[in-house]
Amino acid sequence: MTPTLPCLPDPNAVPPPTRAAALACLARVRPAAYARTRNHLEGAVTGLSPWLTHGVLTLPEVLADVLGRGSLPVQHKLVFEFGWREYFRHVWAHAGEGILRSLHEGPLRESAYAAELPADIREARTGVPAIDQAVRTLYTTGTLHNHARMWLASYVVHIRHVHWRAGADWLVAHLFDGDLASNHLSWQWVAGTGSHKPYLFNAENVARYAPEPWHSPGTVIDQPYAALDAIARGSRSAASDRDRALQPGGTATAGRSARVDTGVAEPLLLPAPPAVLGIAEPHAQAAAERLRGRTVWLAHPWALRAPPADLPPDAAVIGVYLRAHHAAWPWPEARWRWVDEAMAAVTAERWFVDEAGLRAALVGAAQVRGVADPHLPAWMGDVARLDPPPRLFAPITRHCTSFSQWWTRVTRGLDRAEELL
Repeated sequence: MTPTLPCLPDPNAVPPPTRAAALACLARVRPAAYARTRNHLEGAVTGLSPWLTHGVLTLPEVLADVLGRGSLPVQHKLVFEFGWREYFRHVWAHAGEGILRSLHEGPLRESAYAAELPADIREARTGVPAIDQAVRTLYTTGTLHNHARMWLASYVVHIRHVHWRAGADWLVAHLFDGDLASNHLSWQWVAGTGSHKPYLFNAENVARYAPEPWHSPGTVIDQPYAALDAIARGSRSAASDRDRALQPGGTATAGRSARVDTGVAEPLLLPAPPAVLGIAEPHAQAAAERLRGRTVWLAHPWALRAPPADLPPDAAVIGVYLRAHHAAWPWPEARWRWVDEAMAAVTAERWFVDEAGLRAALVGAAQVRGVADPHLPAWMGDVARLDPPPRLFAPITRHCTSFSQWWTRVTRGLDRAEELL
């Protein structure tokens, strides 16, 4: 079975950041094909996540569009996966920065894991094709199939014994759909610090779901699950298995995967927008005078869509990148360019600014509005009136510690997906 991706016929292409491209991709979503083939790397995944992460599309409009082509039960796999995105936001709302720490102990004590991601993983030269192909795809396209993300995380944490946080921080930086809640909580689910057991995979699993260049016979992952579980729990050495797999005459020489890849260079991470984009800090006094008495709509990287229709005719639309956020979570140039192209479609005026500069520039505005998002710092709520982000599922005030608990609550009494709208 080799189904094609509906939105990305070329798996090596970067998805365009435009809303037109997002809507074209959305029009090609086929729920039945998605449910049947979503676990395959060449399956009919939606490809919508970069546009959803950056607010070019919203989950309610995505579901409304899909339902315009046919009704779905609320328990359909596509709706279920939409639920995971909002569930991770639910956890973030309750745990805050706690999502950046292990929610509970994993298979090994925290100190047993390395604090830094090894260079051979970063440079796609582990000798395990499933991992090296994943890293190459990540750097080339800024996206990665969810199954490949799980394999990558599992290898990093359970085979190489690297702390999940090191891997999560690295991956979220390079993904065009990098979202702290979805990314870091997914890594915790794989690591076993956010789930009941570690997620493991082997070469047979890769061969079932990935095309031939990803297949990894004869490598450290070409073992029974019991052996991999022993490595994850520290009772066997993954390093010695890996060394044998990469040495001439070792146990892996019969497989094509014994070759060590020459690797690739990891894209440089930038804490500020590239100079070529022409984004600068505003002159606070001049901006304050120009905006005095006017309504200002703040666009930001997590809500890159047209402002609401109820703004007055002279409202100013300004895009903002917050200096402190990008100092903590830098992006490669490719993601800066992708996000800024989407932001430029909303407004030509874009600022790279800190808290003091933003407050000073907006001090004279009649009102400042925007859309709330957990990526924004708490002080943004003092600067602007932030509308709640569009939700697909009813908000649950009580903290649900498992997806199944949350899903039961948000779908209780519902039969069709249309009822969510």
